[in-house]
Amino acid sequence: MNTTINNPIEILLVEDNPGDVRLVKEVFKDAKIFNSMQVAYDGEAAMDILRKKGQYSDAANPDLILLDLNLPKKDGREVLREIKNDENLKCIPVVILTTSNAEEDLIETYKMNANCYITKPVDLDQFINVVKSIENFWLSIGKLPTR
Repeated sequence: MNTTINNPIEILLVEDNPGDVRLVKEVFKDAKIFNSMQVAYDGEAAMDILRKKGQYSDAANPDLILLDLNLPKKDGREVLREIKNDENLKCIPVVILTTSNAEEDLIETYKMNANCYITKPVDLDQFINVVKSIENFWLSIGKLPTR
């Protein structure tokens, strides 16, 4: 994928915690790969962005989705299910980034075709390292589908 200024990597961060949003944005802002990040603070907004509904009619198509499981309005599991059951969305890689370390969440989301499951560390430095690892793998090493 070409990651020049003309074609940035589009990231959709679905996260309701403003502190986590700020940290993820800061880490990605420092990335050497040009990217653009849109944030949805709840599951309904995430699906509206992905389906370009209402105020999101001109939203960019994401190349990568970072999805929290515990969201207001529409749970992250529901969002994942809808994404992976939609012919227009199911090829977008979805990285689950959540505080849940429950085995049933891990199994359930992989059964729904999540591409990766990461438990958010409580420690700030570890959280930053996790986000850097996501950035390094998905934006530098891994190959994303062409939009």
